Amino acid sequence: MNLWMLALRNLLRNRRRSLATLLAMVVGLTAILLFGGYRSNILYGMETGFVQFSGHLQVQRRGYFVDGGDNPSAYGIAGYQRIMDAIASDPELAPLLRVVTPTLQLGGIAGHMESGHTRSVLAQGLVAPEINRLMQWNDYGMVSYAQPLALEGTAPHAAVIGTGVARKLQLCAALQVPHCTNASTNAYTSARTSAAVQAPEAIAVPDDVAALSALERSPDAERPPTRIEMLVATAKGAPNVASLQAIKAVNLGIKAIDDMYRAMHLPQAQRLLYGTQAPEVTAIVVQLQHTAQLPAARARLQALLAQDFAAQDLEVLDFRTLNPMFGQTDEFMASMFGFIALLIAVIVLFTIANTMGTAVVERTVEIGTLRAMGQRCSGIRRLFLCEALLLGAAGTLLGLLATAVVAWAINHSGWTWTPPGYSYAYLVLVRVWQDLPLLAGSIVGMLAVTLASAWWPARRAARMDIVDALRHA
Repeated sequence: MNLWMLALRNLLRNRRRSLATLLAMVVGLTAILLFGGYRSNILYGMETGFVQFSGHLQVQRRGYFVDGGDNPSAYGIAGYQRIMDAIASDPELAPLLRVVTPTLQLGGIAGHMESGHTRSVLAQGLVAPEINRLMQWNDYGMVSYAQPLALEGTAPHAAVIGTGVARKLQLCAALQVPHCTNASTNAYTSARTSAAVQAPEAIAVPDDVAALSALERSPDAERPPTRIEMLVATAKGAPNVASLQAIKAVNLGIKAIDDMYRAMHLPQAQRLLYGTQAPEVTAIVVQLQHTAQLPAARARLQALLAQDFAAQDLEVLDFRTLNPMFGQTDEFMASMFGFIALLIAVIVLFTIANTMGTAVVERTVEIGTLRAMGQRCSGIRRLFLCEALLLGAAGTLLGLLATAVVAWAINHSGWTWTPPGYSYAYLVLVRVWQDLPLLAGSIVGMLAVTLASAWWPARRAARMDIVDALRHA
């Protein structure tokens, strides 16, 4: 106790220098925690979004993720319901599961006959109630932008499209899409629209879409303004078309997806792709209760598939593999955080080392007196290390307090930013207290830097010659 009290009195001896050093530590720790909390918020937000839309794991035919996007029929999972039942009833997997649902992804051409516009789309057949439950996952308490899919409880021919698809098919007004206009600044489109007004029968509609569309409705049927057709090549290569009712346009946040997105009921998508053949799916989505359960769930799922369904050559992919953007963002943010943390650590290290070095020079006679009175070298070293540790503990506590104040101000400021490639803004938030590894690592790192910066001055003080120290003026 006497050693700690003496260390505290030595720090208070030169309050101005101690305060300047303390301020450098507080600013450094606050900057590290705020940037780390910002990084954590971005990564937790991305993980939440990806898990809500693609689950933690997906069961697919081997090679589909790399090569099967343009040929889903070649990578279909046969007997998928039996696989799902086996997953849901497995005694090891069952406690970990939250949702297990099938999806079918297929490409095609969507056409709106009244406006004469067509658009390539990437459609997804799904089970709407299960997808809506999938979107409710929010293990980190994030501000979630996921909206329930409007397909739940709708007619079999209903469909949801992206706002970009609605704009391309001239359906903004019919679907009441905000901030969306059908007007085009393109001269070619304007001329085509003008011609269409003068002669509606002259609208250029692809013959194959028009002919197949005629088979989907009776000649006297009144077409709703949001009726659209989708042309798909079946598993056997023949063209197939379905007449669907667009009930809503949604903004998925990423323009590239909005311009191609279309969701429909799974049976409708299966009829389009497989016709009268046995229906299949391209993926079985598995969502867990918590992300921490992913390694155990993946290992058990792989073992189950290899044991009972080896004939189909299935593989299990996690959300990081399915969404490479997550890993790329994580690596980028980690490199930025590492660079900033290293820069701040170097600044704090040299600041504390300068403070302790100056203290050693000023107290040379005092050190010689202590040594002459019988104080050992280890005692002198401990004294200076205790001073540094007290300084580090005070800086850490004040840094945490400053971080709490600044983080609260940022989280309640309402600041927003639009990430690259996204079409709407996100709140600027920092998550410091929820990220325990960041918090613990920053505190331990600050104390370690403090002790490391004081070690050399303390060693130099402990190795001073008694006579030379006493003669120092």
